[in-house]
Amino acid sequence: MIQTSAQAYRRDRRVVVAGIILISLLSWIYLVALATPDQAAHSPEHTVMQPAMTAWDGGLLVLNMVMWGVMMIAMMSPTATPMVLSFTRLQHQREARPKAVRLTTWFITGYLVAWFAFGLTAALAQWVLYSRELMTSAMGSTTPLLAGGLLVAAGLFQWSGLKNACLTKCRSPLNFLLNEWRPGSRGALIMGLRHGLYCVGCCWVLMLLMFVGGVMNLTWMAAIAIYVLLEKVLPPIRVLGSFIGILLVLAGAVTLGVTLAR
Repeated sequence: MIQTSAQAYRRDRRVVVAGIILISLLSWIYLVALATPDQAAHSPEHTVMQPAMTAWDGGLLVLNMVMWGVMMIAMMSPTATPMVLSFTRLQHQREARPKAVRLTTWFITGYLVAWFAFGLTAALAQWVLYSRELMTSAMGSTTPLLAGGLLVAAGLFQWSGLKNACLTKCRSPLNFLLNEWRPGSRGALIMGLRHGLYCVGCCWVLMLLMFVGGVMNLTWMAAIAIYVLLEKVLPPIRVLGSFIGILLVLAGAVTLGVTLAR
């Protein structure tokens, strides 16, 4: 029996969603597995997972780069689902099913590469902050003064034109695909990479808040991931981002005020 493009898409839609869930789930499992059982059991906050590491060296830096890359994939993979499904639908309308599946895989790869690259950059930033004693520990949070500054910066960024421009691209899969369309496997990879870069442009300051709550604080990580997901899938109402921006600025101002008053 010959399947129509619509029938093939419906079947592959389930496969794509399952694949994204699997990628995200495996990434979260990896992050939890980094925690040392003894540390997790005796920590006052069990949700703050700290890998077994003592001093920053070359091996630790590489491990931390991998950790950050996987962290970004865990947090951001679900948010790409609407765009990936739209891309898959268009490919099924244009290509035979095997090629459509292959091109979708290339698109997802490009998206994940963008976020993995950001993770590497964040790991280097963490190394610099820790080496300059601006973090409370290797996997902890930044000093109160820097934490307050990051909160204020994240809040102000919520109102910026760059944030709005990149978020618009992320919220409009059809417009993005029509304006950025490129044929072939290389084109799919570039499209995925460009979508990932728009996504990074939209959320990079929010991701830096991991330095505020603790680099491996799973509760903080999940809260940021959920907010980013809601920000992308909810109707484009700026009041949500503006409200979060106000809360972040207030939290940062209080943190800075308390710190400077000491």
